[in-house]
Amino acid sequence: MSTATADMMTSPLDATTLPNVVLPSAGLQPGDIAVIAVYFIFILAVGLWAMCRTDRSNVSGFFLAGRNITWFPVGASLFSSNIGSGHFVGLAGTGAAAGIAVGAFEWNAMLTLYFLGWIFAPIYIAAGVVTMPEYLKKRFGGQRIQVYLSVLSLLLYIFTKISADLFAGAIFIQEALGWNLYLAMFILLAITALYTVTGGLAAVIYTDTAQTFIMLAGAFVMMILSFVRVGGYAALQEKYMKAIPSVLSNNSNCGIPRADAFHVLRDPIKGDLPWPGLTFGLTILATWYWCTDQVIVQRTLAAKNLSHAKGGCVAAGLMKILPMYMMVMVGMISRVVFTDAVACATPEECRKYCGTPVGCSNVAYPKLVLEIMPTGLRGLLLAVMMAALMSSLTSVFNSASTLFTCDLWQKIRKNASERELMIVGRVFILIMVGISVAWVPIVQVSANGQLFDYIQSITSYLGPPIMVIFVMAIFWPRLNEPGAFWALMCGLAVGVTRMIMDFVYGAPLCGQDEFRPEILYKVHYLYFAMILATITAIIAVVISLITPAIPKEKLIRLTWYTRNSKEPRLEMEELNEESKLEPTLSMETGFSNKAVTGDDGEVVHNGDNAEEEPAPKTEAFDIFCGLDKSQSQEPNIPPPAFYSIEEEPLSRNIVNFLGLLMLCTMTFLFGYYA
Repeated sequence: MSTATADMMTSPLDATTLPNVVLPSAGLQPGDIAVIAVYFIFILAVGLWAMCRTDRSNVSGFFLAGRNITWFPVGASLFSSNIGSGHFVGLAGTGAAAGIAVGAFEWNAMLTLYFLGWIFAPIYIAAGVVTMPEYLKKRFGGQRIQVYLSVLSLLLYIFTKISADLFAGAIFIQEALGWNLYLAMFILLAITALYTVTGGLAAVIYTDTAQTFIMLAGAFVMMILSFVRVGGYAALQEKYMKAIPSVLSNNSNCGIPRADAFHVLRDPIKGDLPWPGLTFGLTILATWYWCTDQVIVQRTLAAKNLSHAKGGCVAAGLMKILPMYMMVMVGMISRVVFTDAVACATPEECRKYCGTPVGCSNVAYPKLVLEIMPTGLRGLLLAVMMAALMSSLTSVFNSASTLFTCDLWQKIRKNASERELMIVGRVFILIMVGISVAWVPIVQVSANGQLFDYIQSITSYLGPPIMVIFVMAIFWPRLNEPGAFWALMCGLAVGVTRMIMDFVYGAPLCGQDEFRPEILYKVHYLYFAMILATITAIIAVVISLITPAIPKEKLIRLTWYTRNSKEPRLEMEELNEESKLEPTLSMETGFSNKAVTGDDGEVVHNGDNAEEEPAPKTEAFDIFCGLDKSQSQEPNIPPPAFYSIEEEPLSRNIVNFLGLLMLCTMTFLFGYYA
């Protein structure tokens, strides 16, 4: 792996850089390092404050921040959890390679965040769930759908979130400091671990809020300086179309900007992001991500009430306007400034500039930072990248440990003590990190060097079936467990087949003849998402209609039509009588209790807590990790029968108006740049 150096910020990288030689970097000055040091002190202070503020000794405190977060921290955490270092590197890189169309992925989020706040969140809150697999278990009964979704979500976190963000953050540090890629990733993980493993969701959300201010401030300054450097938007339109590298492949269009680079909606057949796929296929993927993914939904479940959850969705949606200008167009400016490096058109040239033959667009953002940012601000932008990476990783780590602990470990250890659950959740984070680092080399060579395309294509193969089942579960009460399960299995088989074919065949380098089957290069991944969603829905309908329906009294507060009901709900019965004595996870206390249910499904007796093995006292460790029971001030009370989604009229009217404003803004942006 060639190590990048910033010794000559105004010239291409040294082609003679040896694979394992770390060269000194002049990219960062003492002023930059001071800014980074202040940043880390500030973030650690916020994280420690949040750790001390919240009871982390139970599931509600550790995984849902005590359900007491107001709208702005919810919105800031939604935004920063989504905007990782992969966005700075991936959006800028795809913008440099193909123009502004990739920015539509950000604007589409305004629609799906509206779906989250106004359709999905009310159902999840009324159902009283901690995780998304738990909702499906309540909705359908059984355990196989819950286990399947938990495992698949964890795999997606590894393949599309953690490894991609690690790689992107390491690229930035590699460019700035000349460090080895894997050394940079190790440093990033060590920095992130402190408050993630110990602080729980409260520390994550409050540090995310601080990170959001840092990201927006640094990225805004970078955007202004970039547009000043290129001469404004009109100049960017002119200069980008002329940003052709000096070395081109024979008889190909490699390295030549697309004619539709400044259009969001592109040709439905020949476009790299065809407009029907961008309109419908992207909405399918975005609904899966924003409305059914644990990382995102967990933030709305931590809100004080439904109005605060909606307000957080609006805040995040309006902030999603900015990445088009702060990242995509900045990447296009980087192509103008570093045409030969960022837009390299031959494997030899790309290998010379960034060490990989598939393209160098991923270095667009970090190279421009080192070129135009003055001392101090250069350190600020490195801190911004750290903030983006850390906020994204901490969110994924916390949500992954939530899934594993609540949905999988309790299946293995039904009488696990609360202390055991808290420790297992933290240890599992370390295991995920190791697997993610091992996957990074695959990320590096995928999607022709365009990181964002890699992430989106993987999700288009695995996400649509999940989205379809959640939507049908909410809006079609007739959907039952066999229909949902077998539809998911068939969707998984089709999606994995396409994904394996993609990895086996790879993609031809620019200028090479097409060698893949037509199903790969003629069916865009956004079109494939539409096809896969349709197949899943048809199978779910057919199997549900030929198998018994779920009784209506078991669907109360689990569908759109029963979300406001205050009637008692009969829980789904398991397939055997022994399941009437099963561990339940209280959303309020988070404690694993034995609940004995009568024939009508009502809880008639709460047993004693699972017996805990006496453990040696390590008071400092327990207090630091939030495992000290004496720190908890909340009594171990039973959960309420249901969670209210009622809103005060004034708050409801305000968030409804702001939600409508957000949708109008999205419509205007798509129309203006169409």
